[in-house]
Amino acid sequence: MAKVGIFYGSDTGHTEDAAILIQQLFGEDTADLFDVAKVKDVSVVNNYDLVILGTSTWYLGELQTDMDNFRSSLADIDVSGRTFALFGLGNQVDYSDYFVDGIGILYTFLKEKGAKLIGRWPAEGYDFASQLPLTDDDTSFVGLALDEDNQPELTPDRAAEWVEQIRQEAGIQ
Repeated sequence: MAKVGIFYGSDTGHTEDAAILIQQLFGEDTADLFDVAKVKDVSVVNNYDLVILGTSTWYLGELQTDMDNFRSSLADIDVSGRTFALFGLGNQVDYSDYFVDGIGILYTFLKEKGAKLIGRWPAEGYDFASQLPLTDDDTSFVGLALDEDNQPELTPDRAAEWVEQIRQEAGIQ
C-alpha cells in the first residue's frame, strides 16, 4: 500500500488543523503526520510515495519559519522524481499581494530539484493579486489554497476534493 507523509509548519494552528483534516481524509493507516519543527532527519521524506507539504504565508510573502528551515534541510537530499503535493494557507483579503505565496516558494524550490509535483488547484472562487502561487497559465494554484480567515466554510469541501484529486494523480487507492 502506498504511504503518504504530510509535513506542515504552523504558528497559529490553522495549517496544523488543515494537515490533520487531510490526514483524516486519507486515513491514518495511509498518511503519517509531521510537524516540521519536530523533524530531526529530513530524509524521512524518502519513506513516502507521496509527500505533502503544508505551509502558511507570513509577513510580505515569506514561508512559515519552521517550513523555511525544513526547506533548507531538503536542499541537502535528492528529491528528484519523488512525488510532492502542496497546500497553503493565507488571507486573500488583507494580504492579497502575498496570498499563499508559501506554496509558490516551495513549488519553485521543488521543481528546480526535479521533484514531480501534483495537486494543482483552480484559482476560481478566490480574489487575490499574487502571481507567485499560480501555474504558468494563471488559472490554477500550484497546490491547494485555503483561507481560514475569509472562507473557512469552504475548507472541508476543498480539502476533500483535493485529496481525491491527488489520490488519482498519485495512483493511491
